[in-house]
Formats: sequence, structure tokens, C-alpha cells
Amino acid sequence: MLPDLAVIQGPYLQDILSEPPALQDTLQRLERPKALERLATRLGRKSYQRIVLTGMGASFHALYPITLQLVARGFTAIMVETSELVHYQSRFLDSTSLIIVVSQSGQSAEVVRLLEQNRSRAALIAVTNNPDSSLASRADAVVQTYAGGEFSVSCKTYVTALMALKWVADILCRKDLHRARRELKKAVTAVCAYLSAWENHAHSLMSQLENARHLFLVGRGASLAAVAAGALIIKESVHLPAEGMSSAAFRHGPFEMLGPGTFALVFAGEAKTLDLNRKLLHDIREQGAQAKIVGEDAEPDAFQLPATPGSVRPIIEILPVQMATLALAALAGREPGRFTLLSKVTTTE
Repeated sequence: MLPDLAVIQGPYLQDILSEPPALQDTLQRLERPKALERLATRLGRKSYQRIVLTGMGASFHALYPITLQLVARGFTAIMVETSELVHYQSRFLDSTSLIIVVSQSGQSAEVVRLLEQNRSRAALIAVTNNPDSSLASRADAVVQTYAGGEFSVSCKTYVTALMALKWVADILCRKDLHRARRELKKAVTAVCAYLSAWENHAHSLMSQLENARHLFLVGRGASLAAVAAGALIIKESVHLPAEGMSSAAFRHGPFEMLGPGTFALVFAGEAKTLDLNRKLLHDIREQGAQAKIVGEDAEPDAFQLPATPGSVRPIIEILPVQMATLALAALAGREPGRFTLLSKVTTTE
């Protein structure tokens, strides 16, 4: 008999269930800051040789979809963890770079060091949940998220950061912002619809994950945001090891680990690589491991994504992983998301 869900009824769950209003508040307040428009104009005139996208933890992983969009537009876009940027790639901090920094607090140790090193050498766009932070006050342009307070693990701040980053990307790439709003509104509706059945999802996933000992999340393209962030939140919220990687990388070594006790979550992603991901799903199952696909045609319902435009799919893809953290926590008899060694804001490098 599977355990009930009483143990997971805490502030982490409430943060997850608060994602729809957080997204709605962020969407309603998205603007076209004049400072950001000026940077977009300079970018269009080739005043910058590169765009450097940086953050730590889930904030870093949220940068993958915007990186792909910028590359597709023809820009040179590079993702670098903030710690690596300040210690090993500080050469990028000059007037030929446009830096996009994501930090929910705007006060983490690495971001503070970045601000000290940069000293206005490189133009800086900030995406943050804290308008009073050092990052917001020292950036050239700011796009704020409105996730409100958050207990521990990044959930509201992660999805709202994805929303804000799509908005930034569309401004920099000179896309139709009316269309962007319509797409983002569909994302809010989809998140609300999915989370309305959270109890059913959690119960369903308990039976799916009951015997899982080794967890892998794999995907391609923009799905790598959910893959990496998902593995991180499993470790943070449930204290269970999980690894996120590309579907291609999974065949280069980890495939050897397949067998009973291994559970792989394969993200269907875009049409161009869907067949490759489905083939991997089949091959994993052939080796006796459990594997499920996350997508619009997935089963069971917990892994089935509501239909949305591909541009906002990354916002939706993290939801089944969040439900998996609830199921894993219930199975372990622990409250998810309660930190014992971490703090919400990392102040030590």
C-alpha cells in the first residue's frame, strides 16, 4: 500500500501550487524598458561581438532556451556559470560583450563578485525577482519577475524566470511582442490546468517510482533546461541522487547502468529530434529499465503535457519533475524542500 500525501503538505507544495498566479503576475507586468530597447538596438547594429548568459543553479539552467533562440537569430551566444565567468572567463567582461544575468535574489555570492569585477565594462541585463538587489541596482536594464517569496527550492522563481527570458529574447530578436504575450498566456493556462490535478499526478507517480534507485533525466534542445533543473530539484528537495544530461550523452556511458532500479525520464521535445528520443526510450526499456516519456502524447497523465506553443514548452516541462519530487518524498516519508544544509540564498562561494 502506497503512503498518503500528508507528509508533503508543506510550504514547498504551496510554492508549486502558487506558480499560476506568479506567472500571471509576471506576465501582466512585463514591459519594454527603454534601456532594454537601447541595448537591443545596439545589438542589432553589431555593437556587441557576443552575448554571455550567466547564472547559478536553476537560474543557469533556465538560460538554455534563450541561448538557442539567440543562436538561431544569428548571434554568438555563450552560456557560462557565473563562478566560471568571474574566475576563469573574465575576459568576456568588456565592452564587446552583452551580459544577461539571471538570479532570483540578485545577491548570491557569485553575482556580487561579478558586479564587482565588471564595473560597467560590459553592458548587463538582469532578470531577477528582487528589485532592491545589488544586481537590479547595477544592471543597465532590468526585467523583474513577480514570484513573491519562496520557501526553498526554486519553483516559482524558475518558471517566472523562463517567462521573463522569453520576453527578453523576443525583444532582442525583434519578435512580435503581441504574439509573445499570447503564447505566454497559453503557458499560464496550461500550468494551471496541469496543477489542478496535482494529487492524482503524485499518486500516479508513487507507483511508477516506487522501485527507482537510479534516476536519469534526458532530452535535447530546449528540453535540456528541464533536464538539468529537474535533476537539481530532485537532489535538493528529496535528497535523492539524480542526473540530467542530453539524450545523446546518455548513450556515451550511462547506458551501461541500465537494469532494474534505473528510471529514465525522456523528454520528447521538438519534432526534429522526437524520433531519436523515442528510439532511446525503446532501447532503455529493452534493457530492463523503467523509462517514461514527457510530452503531449505521454502516458500516464502525470507525464502528459498540455498542448502549448513550442516557444513556451520549457515552462511546462518542469511540472512533471515537480510532481515526481512530491511522489519521491511521500515514498521516503519526508517533507520535500526543507533544507538542512543549504540556505535560500547562497552567500559563500
